[in-house]
Amino acid sequence: MKEPDRASASRRRFLANVGLLTGWAAVAPTPVFGLEMRAEGGAPKLQAFDLANVDLGEGPFLHAQRMTEAYLFKLEPDRMLHNFRVNAGLKPKAAVYGGWESEQTWEDINCHGHTLGHYLSACALAYRSTNKKQFKQRIEYIASELAACQKASNSGLVCAFPKGPALIEAHLRGEKITGVPWYTLHKIFAGLRDAALMAGSDSSRAVLLRLADWTVEATRPLSDAQFETMLNTEHGGMNEVFADLYSLTGNADYRRMAERFSHQAILEPLAKGRDHLDGLHANTQVPKIVGFQRVYEVTGDTKYNEAAEFFWRTVALTRSFATGGHGDNEHFFPMADFAHHVFSAKASETCCQHNMLKLTRALFVHDPQAAYADYYERTLYNGILASQDPDSGMATYFQGARPGYMKLYHTPENSFWCCTGTGMENHVKYRDSIYFHAHGVLYVNLFIPSTLRWKEQNAVVTQSTTFPDSAGTRLKLQLDQPAEFTLKLRHPRWSKAAVVLVNGEEAARSTNPSSYVDVSRKWRNGDEIELQLTMEIAADFAPAAPDIVAFTYGPLVLAAALGREGLASGSDIIENERQIGRYNDSPFTPPLLRGDPGTIAQSIRRGDRPNEFLLVSAERKTLRLIPYHRIAHERYATYWQIEPPVV
Repeated sequence: MKEPDRASASRRRFLANVGLLTGWAAVAPTPVFGLEMRAEGGAPKLQAFDLANVDLGEGPFLHAQRMTEAYLFKLEPDRMLHNFRVNAGLKPKAAVYGGWESEQTWEDINCHGHTLGHYLSACALAYRSTNKKQFKQRIEYIASELAACQKASNSGLVCAFPKGPALIEAHLRGEKITGVPWYTLHKIFAGLRDAALMAGSDSSRAVLLRLADWTVEATRPLSDAQFETMLNTEHGGMNEVFADLYSLTGNADYRRMAERFSHQAILEPLAKGRDHLDGLHANTQVPKIVGFQRVYEVTGDTKYNEAAEFFWRTVALTRSFATGGHGDNEHFFPMADFAHHVFSAKASETCCQHNMLKLTRALFVHDPQAAYADYYERTLYNGILASQDPDSGMATYFQGARPGYMKLYHTPENSFWCCTGTGMENHVKYRDSIYFHAHGVLYVNLFIPSTLRWKEQNAVVTQSTTFPDSAGTRLKLQLDQPAEFTLKLRHPRWSKAAVVLVNGEEAARSTNPSSYVDVSRKWRNGDEIELQLTMEIAADFAPAAPDIVAFTYGPLVLAAALGREGLASGSDIIENERQIGRYNDSPFTPPLLRGDPGTIAQSIRRGDRPNEFLLVSAERKTLRLIPYHRIAHERYATYWQIEPPVV
């Protein structure tokens, strides 16, 4: 589809109007990733810190980041660009990757090219976090190649679909299609946006705006009813990226696109407080809701915020597993049927957890409640950190709770699932939600070894902790001169009490879990703050199935490490995500637990290693329980069907 002349003129006009020909507005942190964009309607109360101003210390999160960095460097941009060049009439420079990127294998999915978008986002996040120039070089190379594709095809559209632009053209005509073109294009939009914002890539910015203008013109003939029908097909967070573009450029066409891409069939019931999620494809919905919150920020229309808040409460508080994940076989299910879904091998799609954390963070900056941070922490450990193979850096698709199952990871070159793409992003942005600030107040949300450079206060804050191996954390301040500000330290839901010591003396105490402990004073160089917390074993269950229980320790879900009996070496690395659920399907009888769940929880004893626990089953077998995020390459059990006690 050729780019209309009108789009070209529009692009030049708006570039000129907002000064984008010579440089996009100053790069400051986004609501999602740490670079802030204009919020005309619903301005956030808090600000995130630029990723460049937070460094991770040694620990599992930094290890996960390093593993992903290594994987990003191993991937070859020319292989991801293969089909983009083919569709532009250019000769490809390398063979295409397999899996969802291969036209011979995955024509029915038609999301070829999504990996390139995720890869751009991951490289931008990694560059902002580490300042390693190799990531910037990768970004600039990919952007220059996409620009060459736009030039060769004389169109703003860049895509890698097997039949080229024909798929999106048919979709725009209202024809029935097999594929998710806007979902895929959203990843490219988002990757270019992140590259422009976090890596300062002018070439990415130019490609992005040309693609955006193409989209405006290509969809202009559609009536609102036709547009709404088109949105019945998965389309990612297209409303979010156009809201971002509007906030960055002031182009009213982009604001209108953000509203048009907001699916009314989902928005309206949620805004009225109606839960109609049963049976819906989960990860089709979550990015839309992230977009609703972003549209609220740029328009001020409260129905978008009301929908986002209600959705979050519904999913995070009533539809989630102990790990923070949700859904079975990618779909929401009635919670009355929890017992029929909890033991599925295809529950807790990792992409859903990725996007729920984006939504949680977006809501938190508007309403800084500890409940948001509690959910974020739980899902970060048990969903995101748990999704990466600590040895290879590969990631999971599902993280189901079928007893005796094991985590299955993607291959490096032939299984570019959606969760492979979000997995590239997950582990290079851990620093984005540790700290927040506003008007002389510093929120400490996560207990992760890190160093923060708080420029507004001329302060350096160093957090030292072995959490979750031990409860609590320590902060040390480096100040050029004394400064007055308030520290808000999270008192997590899982800790009965929280005590704050300043230079060894008690300064504050809280007995209100899921809140913040405030310490306001004139701080001096070298001041040390200690937050003391408590962690206990607890039983977690859904109201509809009180006899099906997961055991937790603080925010951690504990998994029984059940060994590798019957498993071949390397058998947890698979190509085809459709095998998940059927894979490793041999009969397995889990250990039996009998009695009252609370009593069983109290019977769990510490093992010899940090966060290792011992539980004796009804068969008198001693089970080793460890944090779920540390489980890899072996069978496990997280949920247990508790049998009633013998009378």
